[in-house]
Amino acid sequence: MINIVKAKDPVLDEFCARPAFPEQAEKAARDILADVKKNGDAAVRKYAAKFDGFAGESLREQVNMVKLERKIDKKIIAAVKDAYSRVLSFSRNSLRKSWATRTGNGGEVGEFYSPLDRVGLYIPGGTAPLASTAIMTVTLAQVAGVKEIVACTPAGAGGTVNPVLLYALGLAGATEIYKVGGAQAIGMMAFGTESCRKVQKIAGPGNAFVTAAKRQVFGYVAIDQIAGPSEIAVLTDGSVDVRWIAADMLSQAEHGSGLEKSLCVCTSETFAESLRKEIVAQAGELSRKKMVKKVIDAGGILIVVVNSVREGLEVVNKFAAEHLELMTKDAKKVMKNVHSAGAVFAGPWTPEAAGDFVAGPSHVLPTGGAANMFSGLVPDDFRRRHSYVAFTKNDLRETKDTIYAFAEVEGLDGHAKSASVRFETI
Repeated sequence: MINIVKAKDPVLDEFCARPAFPEQAEKAARDILADVKKNGDAAVRKYAAKFDGFAGESLREQVNMVKLERKIDKKIIAAVKDAYSRVLSFSRNSLRKSWATRTGNGGEVGEFYSPLDRVGLYIPGGTAPLASTAIMTVTLAQVAGVKEIVACTPAGAGGTVNPVLLYALGLAGATEIYKVGGAQAIGMMAFGTESCRKVQKIAGPGNAFVTAAKRQVFGYVAIDQIAGPSEIAVLTDGSVDVRWIAADMLSQAEHGSGLEKSLCVCTSETFAESLRKEIVAQAGELSRKKMVKKVIDAGGILIVVVNSVREGLEVVNKFAAEHLELMTKDAKKVMKNVHSAGAVFAGPWTPEAAGDFVAGPSHVLPTGGAANMFSGLVPDDFRRRHSYVAFTKNDLRETKDTIYAFAEVEGLDGHAKSASVRFETI
């Protein structure tokens, strides 16, 4: 069912209140993680057989780029290389630069960065082999300078991984690839097993169980964000073809979990009715229409009618979408009032799919309303930031009274001594 409501309707409040990590996945993830932590590879293999039908002995996958290039259609190879090139360029431009500034007495303060040593990236492959996610994650770690890039993705029942996905992982710079999916992959990377040493940080999107597992291993490792079932919000003033809006909303509903969310905020009831009919019509034409129907039946598609674009901005900021499309006149001007969205797609010629596959920014983005406090994945997520201070004697002399004052207030005379001892005569 596709509802059409006004901005003050409780249905909208309920729609916006979707959980960042569904509770039903919490216990299952916890049990799997405990098993993997205790039993290592044996537990990983058990769950790979149970959930993926893969019962092979070796969990690791080897990549032969030459053989893969011969096997994959040249058009697909070209597309993967195009996406990689654009993401590589965007990522290099995105990196923060080290900086320094002089103190008043000849010293220096600043920041510099170092890459993490070993990171783990989760690449979904259950309902669809997300080769694009390989590009949108591994490339960023490569640009950051990470030496050991571990990628986990589920294998099919025959123990094989989609060749395009493997090619994308190899091209982007993955150094280890494991045929493991689900919460067991998160446990393997977080705790380490006989086959795979533990990593320092885990990044990448996944289903509800993967998302729950990532949240639960925080502290054993760092994580990037909460990136679960896909979602999109579209704000339109009716200036963009209703067929385009319908297609964009369905692009996220076809991912397959049934938990996806698609929201359209428009300024006309007539447009809203036309959109509802168009969504239903287009949904019936898609190859994954059964998956889309799950989303529709679950109330995962909602249309909201507002009085103005300004009121619409309040609604989409409240929703805090993973993907936000601004299908309005002067979209870049409207964008200035967006403050809660993982990624923004401005103007009629920018469908969300451009961001998913090729535009440049990573498509690993916060979901479940987490975009009001998290940002999308960037290369700096794979680096450590270090501040530094290089005082001269006169810098310390100038600041020592402030040091003494704070040390007195906080009862830390050892702190004061560490400064004062430097000025004691021998």
